[in-house]
Amino acid sequence: MPLDAYGVLSGTLHGHFRDQPDSQGRWFHVNLEVDAPAGRHRCAVDVDGKDSAVGVQWKVLTLAASVLDPVPGLAPGYHDLSTSSGSGALDLIRHPALVDRRGCLFVRRPPAWLADLLDRWDPPHPWISGSHVEAAEALETLLVPGREILVFGEPFDRGLGMHNIHQNQGDPYGSPWWDDNGVWQDGATLTRRPDGRYDAFLNRFSTQADRTDGAGHPL
Repeated sequence: MPLDAYGVLSGTLHGHFRDQPDSQGRWFHVNLEVDAPAGRHRCAVDVDGKDSAVGVQWKVLTLAASVLDPVPGLAPGYHDLSTSSGSGALDLIRHPALVDRRGCLFVRRPPAWLADLLDRWDPPHPWISGSHVEAAEALETLLVPGREILVFGEPFDRGLGMHNIHQNQGDPYGSPWWDDNGVWQDGATLTRRPDGRYDAFLNRFSTQADRTDGAGHPL
């Protein structure tokens, strides 16, 4: 079954802070403080744990607002999103603005001359693997106080805030997160630049597959 709830929080970034050592168990978060009409929300972006064997991966993209429609036009506050294409929901494997289109075009590696042209037309954005500290630092480059922010994930059951702000599919059979797998329900953090485009921080775990079936389970 997918997440119990999924949506996007639109607001203004007040600030952020990292978890104190061991304050959240073995999982480590960068906590975003987001102001919206209902109050200040805490959004816990999971960037893996110091004591876990699960590695974190991330990438940073700059996106035109139009590829995120209709979400940029939503009023400040939390909004439920249908877990389907076209609703504004994100899918790190299926959303055309988030995937490496080259992998969809070629079964084998393209010739060097063609790869060079493709790099100029559409630079590749491979997943970066590193420590929770390196992932936190990559995210923090986007976190400018006062910027408009979009946070995709699952709202807290109690209180104002969000969690599951990461890929929410591709977890292996037998893992604690198998039952949460689903398509078009991925989390992400995006902040709006002065030119109207969005800087996006996408994150997942090394144990999560990059190809999934219609239920979000690994292929």
